[in-house]
Amino acid sequence: MAKTIIFLGAPGAGKGTQAQRLSEEKGFIQVSTGDILRANVKNKTELGKKAKEYMEAGQLVPDELIISMIENELRKLEGKDIILDGFPRTVKQAEALEDLLKKLGRSLDYVILFDVSDEEVIKRITGRRIDPKTGKVYHVIYNPPPADVEVIQREDDKKEVVKKRLEVYHSQTAPLIDYYEKKGILVRIDASTDPNKVYEELIKVIG
Repeated sequence: MAKTIIFLGAPGAGKGTQAQRLSEEKGFIQVSTGDILRANVKNKTELGKKAKEYMEAGQLVPDELIISMIENELRKLEGKDIILDGFPRTVKQAEALEDLLKKLGRSLDYVILFDVSDEEVIKRITGRRIDPKTGKVYHVIYNPPPADVEVIQREDDKKEVVKKRLEVYHSQTAPLIDYYEKKGILVRIDASTDPNKVYEELIKVIG
């Protein structure tokens, strides 16, 4: 039976890094709602055209539209192990996802929460620097740029912005954590340690 996992965690918790490794080493496919939405808009699908209207009006794309896009994507991935990243963001979306998975004959195996403190997130994100010429990403503490490379800090990596993103994350995700904990499928992994250690924990969980 194909596995379905959800990754939860603050921005900068390392979800992307772990998803990438899981797909490279274990063949999981990362389903990112952001990517699906962009692809639908770019390819001018019926759903993409509708979504674009909302986006251009500065409104959030309705859950029904997002769910329909995810459904189309998951139908293509029948029999494959998947990681859902960036969805669900609210309990209402979690309930809609549950109905969708039932309809597709999938069950939700695990919800992995990458646990990391706000202080650590701020340190990780605000320390990022980018070489605008090559797009290469450095970090002032963990991976400093060479002396001869001119780097910049992206706007959304600045402290005020990161704090705002964390506020949104906590207000949206706290109810989800509670929701999945009650269902008994939430697993917390300490994401403040070395990425290799985090990956080892992840493999222990999903088997």
